[in-house]
Amino acid sequence: ALPEQRDLIDKAATLLGRNRSEFMLEVSCDRAREVLLDQVMFNLDERQFEAFERVLHEPPKLSDGLRKLLAVRPTWEVD
Repeated sequence: ALPEQRDLIDKAATLLGRNRSEFMLEVSCDRAREVLLDQVMFNLDERQFEAFERVLHEPPKLSDGLRKLLAVRPTWEVD
């Protein structure tokens, strides 16, 4: 990293009461969560959204696939 980049990171870390390593780990995890959550966001026009809402409000059909999906821990959750 360039000296000015390190200085910027150190200033931000100090404001939060963290050292550089702690700060980098925290912001890296925050960004990783953002990236993972962005993978589940999608844009719909009004017609598509109405169709999506209709399907969303229907009772789920419990299948082996749904059971398996519900058992998976979200990737953005950290121990």
